[in-house]
Amino acid sequence: MNLFKLARVINAKSNFMKKIAILFGLSFLFVACNSSQKPEALQVEGSEYDFALAENLFLFDALPSSAKNEENLRTEEKIALGHALYFDTRLSLTGNNSCNSCHNLASFGVDNLPTSPGDNGGFGDRNSPTVLNAALHSMQFWDGRMKDVEEQAGGPILNPVEMAIPSQEFLMNRLKDIELYQKMFAAAYPNEEDLFTYKNVQYAIASFERELLTPSRFDEYLKGNKAALSKQEKQGMMSFVLNGCATCHNGALLGGNSFQKFGVYDEYWKHTGSKKIDLGLSGVSTKDGDKHMFKTPSLRNVAETAPYFHDGSVADLEEAIAIMGKIQLNKELSEAEVSNIAAFLKALTGSVPSKYQVAPEVLN
Repeated sequence: MNLFKLARVINAKSNFMKKIAILFGLSFLFVACNSSQKPEALQVEGSEYDFALAENLFLFDALPSSAKNEENLRTEEKIALGHALYFDTRLSLTGNNSCNSCHNLASFGVDNLPTSPGDNGGFGDRNSPTVLNAALHSMQFWDGRMKDVEEQAGGPILNPVEMAIPSQEFLMNRLKDIELYQKMFAAAYPNEEDLFTYKNVQYAIASFERELLTPSRFDEYLKGNKAALSKQEKQGMMSFVLNGCATCHNGALLGGNSFQKFGVYDEYWKHTGSKKIDLGLSGVSTKDGDKHMFKTPSLRNVAETAPYFHDGSVADLEEAIAIMGKIQLNKELSEAEVSNIAAFLKALTGSVPSKYQVAPEVLN
């Protein structure tokens, strides 16, 4: 039986449980019929071998063209205001930091540091995740304590270690006195009597962040262009699938939609060299069962957003892949598997529109 032809006929729109049930059945048959064949040894046969197993059964979806929130309707004026606020250092107490300081849009929405310096020079405890595509995540922050980018946008500004603004009122009084923002808030919120509210700041920044979607060659592949990925990238995708990586890293973001324990088969810090043991979700929920549970990160642009993990403890992508194999899957991935998976992950790299990578001219 040609299992890949069988997988090809499965409707990509079918529900999650149906796909998972078929997946386990096909996986069992694949292992039984190919027990001597390792994932990296699979042969790629051009257009005839389109990796339908991965595409149809693991809920890899193309990135949507927009990230809408019906409670925060999109307007060009609101996006323009959010763009300005995102780059404005006046949103930090002494003017040392902006949102872009830790989430640099010229470097894929990160600062490439293990943890980031705040307004007063102190460092946070966790790695600053990329803001790219974050509007599509089902929760925000490593511990998922906020539900969306609207809520998240207000957190760092008031955090004493990050931007250190002492209160919402302090920030709004500061912005009220700036002529630029008097005009921009009026344009963004024309029907509101009280323009300068902290919610309006959050919603403007979030509106801007909802524009930061980064489609990649992988999306072209999912849309039918089988030549969009190289042979090695396709082999890497198959290794990614058959080794179980897609169990947690699936959907349009390849992650960002669930909590998982970091260190299923061994304590993570033994492999990452982490200096601090982080309780993760348990620090928010206070439940013992949530210890070391973290939001599964999206793998979009992961090749450009090192260092990795919640504490930025590992700088190399291939090392991070090997560690994940050991402590999440209980597998010693071969060098070929690691290399191929890394090649696949690099195909998830997109780009931010150039106009958003720099501060708007109104701030100059």
